[in-house]
Amino acid sequence: MRIEFHGAAGGEVTGSCHLIEVAGRRILFDCGMVQGGRDAEARNAEPFAFDPASIDALALSHAHIDHIGRVPLLVKRGFKGPIWTQAATSDLFPIMLLDAASLAERDAERENRERKPGEPEVRPLYTAADVVVAQKQLHPLAYEADTTILPGVTVRLHEAGHILGSAMIELRADGRSMLFTGDVGMRGTPILRDPAPPPRADLILMESTYGDRNHKDRAATVAELGQILAAARADGGNVVIPAFAVGRSQELLYWFAEHFEDWNLAPWTIFLDSPMAAKVMAVYDHHEELFDAEAAAVWRGRIKPFQLPNLRVSESVDDSKAINRIHGGAIIIAGSGMANGGRVRHHLANNLAFARNHVVFVGYQAAGTLGRLLVNGVPRVRLFGEEIPVRAQIHTVGGLSAHADQQGLLDWYGASPNHPPVALAHGENPAREALAAVLKQRYGVEVTLSQPGMQLEV
Repeated sequence: MRIEFHGAAGGEVTGSCHLIEVAGRRILFDCGMVQGGRDAEARNAEPFAFDPASIDALALSHAHIDHIGRVPLLVKRGFKGPIWTQAATSDLFPIMLLDAASLAERDAERENRERKPGEPEVRPLYTAADVVVAQKQLHPLAYEADTTILPGVTVRLHEAGHILGSAMIELRADGRSMLFTGDVGMRGTPILRDPAPPPRADLILMESTYGDRNHKDRAATVAELGQILAAARADGGNVVIPAFAVGRSQELLYWFAEHFEDWNLAPWTIFLDSPMAAKVMAVYDHHEELFDAEAAAVWRGRIKPFQLPNLRVSESVDDSKAINRIHGGAIIIAGSGMANGGRVRHHLANNLAFARNHVVFVGYQAAGTLGRLLVNGVPRVRLFGEEIPVRAQIHTVGGLSAHADQQGLLDWYGASPNHPPVALAHGENPAREALAAVLKQRYGVEVTLSQPGMQLEV
């Protein structure tokens, strides 16, 4: 069994992609987009480092774009094999990718309008039609069930606790086994069940997003969110929350439902501004069997997360534009979570210049994204051709992260029955170097820091 690293390696977090060669077959784990940085668009359009037609099967860990965003391109360029993933991820797959295709098509159309005569036409990375073709290759799986995906190759999915349908992928063949964690969630994350303990394996390919730090206590973090909303109410402004359409948006609505009265949320108007929002919430409702016990109780409660009395789901462009006429009393949850695209950029353009407003970041901000710039305290940003001063109050609420922190990753790995060697991916260099050092010190295990093109024998 051999692993070849092609994405989320070499100190990067996004673009997850790993090639496994075993039993005479070639299996790809994830095929995600690179996000952040000025060259991200060009990198996503580059040829794959392998022949897509040579891949026998693809297994997906979860539905975030940095893990599935290039799948339609993979299919477009020749991949014809099955795509294996957890059932909820299978349901989220077309929602996420049709949105990505729509954005790419609109961007290409806009750029072509601005092209000078004779300049080559800009083409989108892929279209909605390409997503529909890729969707036909999906094969949904349940957790904790062995599936023969190719002759001599078995896969078993374990709960990752990151977003709905997120899975760790256990692969067994030729008498060897490896576990790909995908993204590992925090224990106690609302709605989701905790990450499953690792099975016995010969290698763990492990994420390391927060390998060098620990999150704030979750209870204290939730209390901090309530305090920010109270301060924003006193200031008379709006609250803009960049959040991914899958995972963080639903978690925020969960906390709003649980604390609706003690946070005095009734006077606010809460906008979930995402064309994907209603569809994603429908997938959550369809998969309540994946909820933890606490979430099941909340869903049975008087105030339900997706039916808050003052919640407005903005699906159309006109609905979204109307929010910009509101100068106070609005909580605006919009994508993208790193503010590098989507409707949240319009809301930031309309709210950043005013000190009465608050911007709350509730997830990881990759290097090169607008979110990272704002978190780092830049005095002004450029949006839609205009220089905008940053006078709004910027908050980072790290304890709501969907990724396990260093202690969470160590505790999870410590539950392994045999403490196998580890390969670290999906982390910036300081994070994965710190995690590697602690893993070596605590468990005496061999730790490899993945690099693009590196091969590793299992």
